Amino acid sequence: MKKLFFTLGIFCSLIANSQSINLVEFASGLTSPVEITNANDTRLFVVQQNGIIKIIQPNGTINSADFINISSKILYGGERGLLGLAFHPQYTTNGYFFVYYNNTAGSIVVARYSVNPTNPDIADPTSEKILLNIPKPFDNHNGGSIHFAPDGNLWVVTGDGGSGGDPGNNSQNINSLLGKMLRIDVNATGPYNIPPGNPFAGTLVTGADEIWAYGLRNAWKFSFDTDTGNVMIADVGQGAIEEINKMPITQAGINYGWRCYEGNNAYNTAGCAAMGTMTFPVAVYNHSGGRCSITGGYVYRGTQYPALQGKYFFADYCSTQIGILNPDNSIVWSPASSGNNFSTFGQNSQKELFVAAVTSGKIFKITTGTLGTDETSEFNPISIHPNPASEKVFIEGLSDPKSTVDLISTEGKIVLEKVKIENDGSVDITGIPAGVYYLIIKSGDVKSYSQKLIIK
Repeated sequence: MKKLFFTLGIFCSLIANSQSINLVEFASGLTSPVEITNANDTRLFVVQQNGIIKIIQPNGTINSADFINISSKILYGGERGLLGLAFHPQYTTNGYFFVYYNNTAGSIVVARYSVNPTNPDIADPTSEKILLNIPKPFDNHNGGSIHFAPDGNLWVVTGDGGSGGDPGNNSQNINSLLGKMLRIDVNATGPYNIPPGNPFAGTLVTGADEIWAYGLRNAWKFSFDTDTGNVMIADVGQGAIEEINKMPITQAGINYGWRCYEGNNAYNTAGCAAMGTMTFPVAVYNHSGGRCSITGGYVYRGTQYPALQGKYFFADYCSTQIGILNPDNSIVWSPASSGNNFSTFGQNSQKELFVAAVTSGKIFKITTGTLGTDETSEFNPISIHPNPASEKVFIEGLSDPKSTVDLISTEGKIVLEKVKIENDGSVDITGIPAGVYYLIIKSGDVKSYSQKLIIK
């Protein structure tokens, strides 16, 4: 993860496939939120990079008392800190949860803690049981995402150790735990057990028993889509390509290719295995348009917004865009919005989606529905014609004389921005190349309406 800075107003509207995607502020006042998850109840748990976990109630209020504060144990700054949180599948009965952090020596630590037996909103900071302690040579590329798979085993993604270009070739080294997806059984009297099925456990092939997959650079967030049985991994690129990997949860021993390949492009193939032995991403994007670093999210499986079903939400840190990976692996980008950088996504127990911003300390809920059709009287009703259009497009039904128009290409490029609507209701589109665009009408700073527009 690159260092994140974020500012965003109370509400913004994003467009994907002519579907209005809205970010509605849910909570504020957090410090560097880097993970959002739930304990299978109505609360949200937010990991702050500074070593504190906060609880957000269903109405968006944040508990004044910390769930846990382990700031004295961690090294906080840059890409280091408290980075991951996962609740045991039997949390309601055993009270165990697991965290991922950089200790004061900079090493990666995965540890188990217990909730207070009499207060579900407070954990016991003295209950730590360290499972993994992995030294690393540089301060960046720490990974940090942890989740329990459907089979009850804990998956842990680690960065390649840092610097640039993986100078130690850790990701391809199957005896190193860096640059890997690890899979461990935490239901053990010792630190952990090795679950059956790990590809290098109990075989003649030399390799660390904990490894499930390898060849990752700095996978900043992964998640499980249990409806399809896939794991979704967003891996941050070196300097040119960001990638999304989608593979069956049951497939072990995958080599995702780094440092031999960055996305689909050769990076440093010296001493690498054959290209055919590696698994390449289902989707990539380059750094055009100011993009630089992917933030992985989730496939939407909630029930409130059926139009979002099956779509994978992610973001790019630098371009300030949210991306949607469609089921056919095509990517649609939201319009860019200067300064809006996203650090993590999360789900509540109903699988509704949330996204966080680091510097502003805000959590937003992802919603949908065409504003103005149901919710915004300024845009009810709206008529946009002709469509297809050339030279001019006319907008009727506006009551706000200060409304402006943005025009966004399907690739997320801003073609027109904050264009004033003329007195006759027209917008000049002369000279804009033929294609499909999203016409976004904005009233003030917080309300918008969108419609697909074809320019011929």
